[in-house]
Amino acid sequence: MWYFAAPREIVFGEEALSHIEFVGGSRAFIVTDAVLQQLGIVDRIVGLFQAAGMETEVFAEVEPEPSLQTARRGGELARAFAPDWVVGLGGGSPMDAAKAIYVLCQRPELDPTDINPMETLGLEDVKLMAIPTTSGTGSEATFALVLTDTEEQRKYSTGNREVVPHVAIIDPELTMKLPPRITADTGLDALTHAIEGYTATWHNVFTDGLCLQAAKLVFEYLPRAYADGANDVEAREQMGNAAAIAGLGFSNSLLALAHAMGHSAGALFKQPHGRTVALFLPYTMEFTVNGGGARYADIARFVGLTDSHDEGEAGRILVEAVRGLERTVAQPMSLAELGVDRAEFQAKLDQLCAYAEMDTQFFTAPRIPDDDELRRLFEYAYAGKAIDF
Repeated sequence: MWYFAAPREIVFGEEALSHIEFVGGSRAFIVTDAVLQQLGIVDRIVGLFQAAGMETEVFAEVEPEPSLQTARRGGELARAFAPDWVVGLGGGSPMDAAKAIYVLCQRPELDPTDINPMETLGLEDVKLMAIPTTSGTGSEATFALVLTDTEEQRKYSTGNREVVPHVAIIDPELTMKLPPRITADTGLDALTHAIEGYTATWHNVFTDGLCLQAAKLVFEYLPRAYADGANDVEAREQMGNAAAIAGLGFSNSLLALAHAMGHSAGALFKQPHGRTVALFLPYTMEFTVNGGGARYADIARFVGLTDSHDEGEAGRILVEAVRGLERTVAQPMSLAELGVDRAEFQAKLDQLCAYAEMDTQFFTAPRIPDDDELRRLFEYAYAGKAIDF
């Protein structure tokens, strides 16, 4: 038996934000970050809720890679406010934090670490809305969330079908001024979701088409959004669509090795999520191709890279296309290029491997490395070496 979880409503395209007028309710607790508050985006959204007759409270304390501690504090404040809606406004960090806060304000006896796919949470009194301001995480369309344990310096990746947002609003207005670096990081995150979602061992007929379409959109529109996103509404809109479509796909098929390794490296070296998972993607793809492949030929054909049905040939073509796209958007191609000190890398290598092997996405990879192979994958990714094993 399989499940497919999705938001009850996805509102997308220009002027999608106007839908806030029709959602109903009287109180909205808005979870966001200080940067969006400073940019005036929070005031814009607050104004829309207030115009719809709703009282608002803003929790703008979410940090990049949100912590368990932030989620706990937000849950307490949300419970005191007693909202009809918890609203995640921002990139993946505020949306993931909002999911945890949405749970904790209704189930205060729980800790964020208690959230898992097997738990029946019984969330009925409050609704969850997600409004992304980046195009990559897909959190607006998923039941997944990633929080950071700042004490143990590791990421806690989990989810539950009850934290899929009731409403996701994807409006290109909110991404038009996104800087090129963040455009690249988040866009490559969406690509990683699409490719790994299609090739993960839990892929299924409901998710396959979504992941293929998302990959095609990223290859076509990310270079445009990166180069001239402030003036290219179509590119911004389609990248927003790609992120959500990939989210619908991967959250119902899970991911693979690039995410397991990226979560580990991102936590230990304090790097953005999209940047780290995208860095590992071509290395883990090469590793998979060397082991016999994992449906990469389907993706390569669908995005128009080749007509080949040979998994090895088409898989390598796709790997090079991913590397080419990453170079186009100035993505670091190795941990050394990312700025990780060699001595620090060596000192944390055992921990990198241990955290990757504990990650839930490790076990749905199409080729799972043994201890020695995982260590070598990290070493090759540090040096920027092509995978030859």
